[in-house]
Amino acid sequence: MKIENLLNELFPMGHAVKNVQNILTGFGSTGKGKIAVLGTTDHLAIGVETALTLADFVLMVIKNSPGQPILMLVDTQGQRLSKKDELLGINGYLAHLAKCLQLARQRGHQLITLIYSEAVSGGFLAFGMMADEIHTLAEARVRVMNLPAMARITKLPLEQLQELSVTSPSFAPGIENFIKLGGVQTVWQAPLAEQLVKVIGLEVGDDHRRHSGFMREGRKLAYPIAQRVKEG
Repeated sequence: MKIENLLNELFPMGHAVKNVQNILTGFGSTGKGKIAVLGTTDHLAIGVETALTLADFVLMVIKNSPGQPILMLVDTQGQRLSKKDELLGINGYLAHLAKCLQLARQRGHQLITLIYSEAVSGGFLAFGMMADEIHTLAEARVRVMNLPAMARITKLPLEQLQELSVTSPSFAPGIENFIKLGGVQTVWQAPLAEQLVKVIGLEVGDDHRRHSGFMREGRKLAYPIAQRVKEG
């Protein structure tokens, strides 16, 4: 979905979201009040400048709009793979963005993610995956690493990973597998404005992804092990 159409569907009451070099920042009006919006479009690869721009906007919202919900719109091919970004230490910039989002959560800002196109690798992990709840559109594409790349990194045969991906969603891309793992909560259908209003204001508690993954039988050990540790 084109970003202009998406914004109009999410905010039929109007919005003031700017698109500057494929970085989205601004505010939208909903049936539950104003919401801060930030994100990326056109499969933008997140480099050091993108991370700083998004982090700066988050800090501005924390300072000027206490407790306001934050919606992250995700369309990224991952972190930018360039010599410049590696020399500057892009991992530190992505960590800074993640820390700013965590600060927002600690200050009472609800963090909501909507993946509307593509969500890949570190650009997604340090941004959209930081939300309290992650939702997608049906046509979205979600993956951390494709299997050929995973084979190169792990030194495991591609055929073995393909076989594992049939029974373990941890090895397979796609929305359905992220839902099984508990990483994605729901797939939104039109009208999108109503879907957004439903989740705004939900109480933010502990990270529920381990439990969701356990109940959906996609991530079977994280939740029981965490409970054993918690109980001492």
